[in-house]
Amino acid sequence: MRQKRIFARLGWILMLAILCVNLSGCIQNPFQITNSYESYYSSQEEKETEGLEGMAADLAVLDADHENTAGYQSNDYADLLINDSTNEVMKSYRCFERVYPASITKIMTALLVLENGNLDDEITLDHDIELNEDGAGVTTLSKGDTVTVNEAFHGLLVKSANDCAVILAEYIAGSEEKFVDMMNERAKELGATYTHFANPHGLHEDDHYTTAYDLYLIFKEVVKYDTFLDTASLKDYTMTYETADGREVGEYMQSTDQYLLNAYSVPDGVTLYGGKTGTTSMARSCLILMSENEAGERFFSVVMGAETHEDLYKSMTELLENIVNN
Repeated sequence: MRQKRIFARLGWILMLAILCVNLSGCIQNPFQITNSYESYYSSQEEKETEGLEGMAADLAVLDADHENTAGYQSNDYADLLINDSTNEVMKSYRCFERVYPASITKIMTALLVLENGNLDDEITLDHDIELNEDGAGVTTLSKGDTVTVNEAFHGLLVKSANDCAVILAEYIAGSEEKFVDMMNERAKELGATYTHFANPHGLHEDDHYTTAYDLYLIFKEVVKYDTFLDTASLKDYTMTYETADGREVGEYMQSTDQYLLNAYSVPDGVTLYGGKTGTTSMARSCLILMSENEAGERFFSVVMGAETHEDLYKSMTELLENIVNN
């Protein structure tokens, strides 16, 4: 009888757990950060004492009253829409709360490659790339293969290849660990003071986090490079490299951005210029984009932590609809 009672209790616990997961009210940002506005701006004040007083002159700056746009609701972890031409925050939802960035991490990796590397350089892999997550997206590159920085850069942004992130990190800094130090230092320089990177690709680690607003700061910097936008806007690409035995290999890859593959339609009057996706079980579905309306105004839009890919593109499309007749 005692065993039956134990099994009955376990059954009730299991049923309650399943019910909780399926109730939208129970699905929340795993960080659950409170007082995020105060924490963020207290760190910004510290940066001002270090001589960065003028850094906000060309940025969209939020105040406490606009951390969450009045009347705007979302099922995502965080949303953000900024008119970069006017520095106006058009929509914001929990944009200072910590989130996992998944592969949107790669915008920082790309920035450091463009700032410190040479796209024509060749890299010969001296080891196979091992990742801490089964099923992580990678290319067919292996020890002994030679690839240019440019080709690995395309693998990084088009396929969102995690091995390319490690390859480029080691090329720039000599080791993945030193590259991560560079990532965190550059984030601070850009004012992304609520961000901490633990790797160059975005596969889950508990201490690898950011905010929607910090991603905007990093993204605004990397889109200054035409090379980034030219690469991030490709719907497909064939990455070529040379194997250890001298054979030339071409690896075909498609973009992870479903807008570029026409799986989802952007609103009429909106032109997309590139961005980056991100997906892990903890981060869920994420996307950051740069776009333009018919008036020639430029916009940055961020959706973090959508429940599904379908929800992600629904949320992003709704944000983009706000810029058509802005």
